[in-house]
Parts: sequence; C-alpha cells; structure tokens
Amino acid sequence: MARVTRKVSQTQLAEELGISQALVSLVLNGRRQGISPETYERIWEHAIKRGYHPKGMRLASSPSVNQPRQVGFILRSPMRLHTLSHYFAHVQHGLHTVLEAQGLTTTFLGSEDLLDRDKLIRIFPAGHSLRGVVLLGEVARPFLDEVRRFERRIVAVSAKYSGLCHSVLGNEPHALVSLVQHLYSLGHRRIGWLGGNAGLGRHEMRLDSFKTAMQQQGLSLDKRYTVVLQEADRAEGGEAIHAMLADSQRRDFPTAFVAYNCLMAAGAIKVLQREGWQVPTDLSVVGADAPRAQTGDALSVTGAGTDPAKLGEAAARLMLGSTGADDESFADLMLPSQLVIGDSSGPVPSLER
Repeated sequence: MARVTRKVSQTQLAEELGISQALVSLVLNGRRQGISPETYERIWEHAIKRGYHPKGMRLASSPSVNQPRQVGFILRSPMRLHTLSHYFAHVQHGLHTVLEAQGLTTTFLGSEDLLDRDKLIRIFPAGHSLRGVVLLGEVARPFLDEVRRFERRIVAVSAKYSGLCHSVLGNEPHALVSLVQHLYSLGHRRIGWLGGNAGLGRHEMRLDSFKTAMQQQGLSLDKRYTVVLQEADRAEGGEAIHAMLADSQRRDFPTAFVAYNCLMAAGAIKVLQREGWQVPTDLSVVGADAPRAQTGDALSVTGAGTDPAKLGEAAARLMLGSTGADDESFADLMLPSQLVIGDSSGPVPSLER
C-alpha cells in the first residue's frame, strides 16, 4: 500500500522554525507590514518545502512566486511629476538605470503633500509588491514616519534622516568652497546670494556653507544682497536678481552672485540680459549645484555640485541592499562634488580693479 503523507499544520511549521503560530498564519495569508523580509521569505520557503498547501493559502504571496519588482519614488512637496525639475529627473534616471539592470523598475507613487494616510493605505496594502521607496528631496518628518508605518526599506536623496532610513547627499560644503574660490581667483570680493526653497534644510546647508567659504577667503555676506524665495526654479532666479537690481548703482553692489542652484542662475542671467547687462563682463552668476546642459543661445552656467544621476545610482544600490529589518543599520552617503566652469563667470569688471 502507498504510504499516506500526513498533513503539516501551521503549529508544526511554527515549532520547526522556532516562532509563533500566529506569525506563521499572518505570513501565509500575505501579511508583510511589520514583518522583516528575511522572516517573511524564511516562513514561505519552509512551508513550501514541507508541502504545506491547504485550501485558501495565498500562494501568490509567496516570495518564490511573486518577488517584488518595483521600487516606488515620492517627490517632496510641492513638486509634481509634470513639473519635475531637471535635477530630480536626472536622479530618477540614475535610480532606474541601476534597478533595471537588476530586473526591477521604478514607479511614481505621488507627491508628499498629496499622499494622505488613506492613499498610503491603498498604495501599501497588506502583502504589497513594492521593493521599497525612494524619497526625492526633503520631506517633513511626520510624513516620513507615516511612510515607515507601511514600508521600512527607504532611501532619501538630498536629505538626511539619521537613524530612520538610508540617505544619499552631495558634498554641499565642498561645492560652495569651490565656487567661492573660483570667483575669488577672478578678483571678486563682493558676492551676493540668490536663495530658494526657503525653509528646507538643503537651502540652510548651502547658505551656511557659502558663508563659511566666504569667511575662509576673508569675506563676509552682506545681508542687503541676500534674498531667499520660496521656490527655486528659473522664475525665482529672475525674480531674485530683479529685486537686487534696485541697488545696482550703489558702490558696494556685488560683482558676482551665487544662486541656490543652476536653474535660478539661468533665470537670473536671462533677466540681466533683458535689462542690458553683459554676463559675465558686467556681473558673474554661478549656481550651487551640478550645471545642466544649456540649449539654444543660453550661456552655459558655472556650477559646482554632485552629478544627480550618480545620486540616483547610489540610492539604487542602497535600496538593493536594504532589508527593512528592525535591526538594519542605515548608511548616510556623501558623494563628491565637482566644479564645472561655464560661460557665466569671468574676471571682476575692469572698473573694480
């Protein structure tokens, strides 16, 4: 007679794995929230190996059947996908390139200010199929805490949350030192600041780094030639320099401006040219991040920062190594910056020599 194989129970599986039967039941019903990926996969692998296939078991939730193949990304508030800046578009490209080589893809989950708790519940149901989440830009701490309730495999780009998730940043202090040294070598001693993204830690980091770099050259930032706006695009760059031009006849008016980023620098240059200024003959304008390729007759902007695609690539590698376990150690990576000299910076005007 053929030997009858005795059915394996969840209680037996729990005893063999040295865990509770309740945990085994949750996992075999597709529950992922609050359960480490290693434990989830270990239970499934053991259950399948032992031939545990009772009616109603969610085989589709088995890691061997349905490995997560998508990594979600979320934009900081108030950014939108249709107005995605060139900077984060390059970050996403680097992220997608590395993940795609490993058989994964990226998917847009939404913007911080549009993702309330109800939407997050729909995005992250029990047994969701996302491999993790990448945050593009600085989000509010309460929002990060809310996302961590559903998914622990998180990487932040251009923001740092020590002890909460992985992060990837560019070397902002070195970038500002490079820019100030470059302008100083050209004879500039009066340098103003065109700021954007007011209230974000990233702006404060760049402004503080700029002040420190100025001090290293024996210079100081004049508050009268410092402006900080809420956003940081071309329009804000134009608005910022336009506000400064009201004092352009003063003898202490800057001979150069450092903008929060190269988009603002490009906007400032456009307004200056419209007002009859020659850049960089009359005034130099540089940006505090990696410059993007210019199109048409636009001047190439001098800038210093980290290649955003490299930030995305580093974020992807951190994501691939993330476990989501409660005892996971988080890495805070800082990538090197590089000075790229374009057409927007030149020697101090001859009258200033």
